[in-house]
Amino acid sequence: MVIRSRIPLSLEFFPAKSAEGAAKLRLIRQSLYPLHPGFCSVTFGAGGSTQEGTFSMVREMLAEGVPAASHFSCIGATRATVRAQLALLQAMGVRRLVALRGDLPPGEAGQGDFRYASDLVAYIRDQTGDHFSIEVAAYPEVHPQAASPTDDLAAFAAKVRAGANSAITQYLFNSDAYFRFQEDVQALGLDIPIVPGIMPITNGTQLMRFSDACGTEIPRWIRLRLQSYGDDLESIRAFGLDVVTDLCDQLLAGGAPGLHFYTMNQSAPTLALCERLGLMPGPALASRRLRA
Repeated sequence: MVIRSRIPLSLEFFPAKSAEGAAKLRLIRQSLYPLHPGFCSVTFGAGGSTQEGTFSMVREMLAEGVPAASHFSCIGATRATVRAQLALLQAMGVRRLVALRGDLPPGEAGQGDFRYASDLVAYIRDQTGDHFSIEVAAYPEVHPQAASPTDDLAAFAAKVRAGANSAITQYLFNSDAYFRFQEDVQALGLDIPIVPGIMPITNGTQLMRFSDACGTEIPRWIRLRLQSYGDDLESIRAFGLDVVTDLCDQLLAGGAPGLHFYTMNQSAPTLALCERLGLMPGPALASRRLRA
């Protein structure tokens, strides 16, 4: 196993739906803090449906001494509501946002004052200057609603030119797509860190359903292996750990500036990956160095 020097990591969570869930999630994320993430982000529901839970969790993580980033979506929002939310986040001490277009809740129509994520990024910059470090989304395998790869790349470029500092990709299992996307972005004269999103594999059926919906390609050989395991979760997790470890090795060897883990509010899969990748800090890492 390679023992790596410090690789920038970030972790993503979503708000719990109950007080019991929030207490459990508190313990989960605290078990991940020893990874020393550069920041932890909290997702924002469709149309801002989890805003209260998102901001509450961000506030709690800040109180725990952890840099916290709020997801911030704009579909259906007005300039007045966004301005008020930005003021609240500034007052809380938030310094990083993940700016997204977002999705409308089912059955709702209209898009408010913002049509694209680039509009939101530009507005944040106009209202708050350089107060926030702004992350945006990137889609190396093309956004599922994009008319073409060229249009999708143009949409990404617009977010960068509007003032984004860095980007996080949709999770992927194909390192070639990531590196090609980097090349395409650089060819446009844009130079911001693009951090690959990493999804641990723990449940084959759930992963395939989610990937089909969000446009992530699961290579055929991986899909067939997952299907062959059926409900054997232990085999799925062992196979998934091998696959995602190899993916991260390829990404880091090719110069990826860090890794962003979609934790799915679980600690064990991310910890197992970091252990396998040689990214665990503290005494455990020191002891492995001595044995190496």
